[in-house]
Amino acid sequence: MLGPDPFLPGFDLHDIKAGAIRIRASVGGAGPPVLLLHGHPQTHATWQAVAPILAERFRVVALDLRGYGDSDKPEGGERHVNYSKRAMAADAVAVMRHLGHEAFALIGHDRGGRVAHRLALDHPEAVTRLAVLDIAPTATMYARTDKDFAARYFWWFFLIQPAPLPERLIAADPEFFLRTHVDGQSKTSGSPSPELFAEYLRVYRDPATRHAICEDYRAAATIDLEHDAADADERIEVPLLALWGAKGTVGQTYDVLATWREKALDVQGHALNCGHTLQEERPDLVLDALASFLANEGR
Repeated sequence: MLGPDPFLPGFDLHDIKAGAIRIRASVGGAGPPVLLLHGHPQTHATWQAVAPILAERFRVVALDLRGYGDSDKPEGGERHVNYSKRAMAADAVAVMRHLGHEAFALIGHDRGGRVAHRLALDHPEAVTRLAVLDIAPTATMYARTDKDFAARYFWWFFLIQPAPLPERLIAADPEFFLRTHVDGQSKTSGSPSPELFAEYLRVYRDPATRHAICEDYRAAATIDLEHDAADADERIEVPLLALWGAKGTVGQTYDVLATWREKALDVQGHALNCGHTLQEERPDLVLDALASFLANEGR
């Protein structure tokens, strides 16, 4: 154990080996296990207003995905395989097993939602229920891309360019790029808080982080799509909750529930009055939705 988590009150930080990769995890609470996966450009600290409340009833684990936060940042490998959602999902399963949890509820926002989707397909025995925040399935979003989506989500097409083009351009002013990205996604004044933005900027200043983020997106546009195509007929069988921001691109571009009903058998969900980063903009509404969705966990 590394000590108390400065962002999640009552949680402790751990470095956990997932195979050859070291993953930073924050752990707190007692009860049925729940795993939280963040998105880009966040770290596990994004769950600051959600995790401590969940920890009143659950054993909560919030980790930094490989390449993000204070987790290891390996090279991308051939065809970006080391940042495939399959590799990231395997990290998450290894962390939970290290902590003694063979099966758990899974909640993922943004990139973490894509990892969670892959985890539920690759390790169905490990997932009791799945919540995805402000995403439609990756393959669906790429397949239905049009000018409006490409303009709104330009980084999906910028970050996938061959190295080192995006890495060097972002390096010219990481704070400007990060601020522009975050401000464009959030539709709630004051979100993220200055302390959260400072934390995201701390890790974004690291060239290894920026390269890893590009590799994450490169994998999403290549090897992840191959994995999705290979099991396109598979359906997630556990209950799936989809939440999205009514003011965000995903909610304004897709019939979110319909896209998930193409991937899962038991889907529910609704929009929240916010932008992309639900857990930061409207943690109260996220917690309300999760309280109902997780009500039967461990019973």
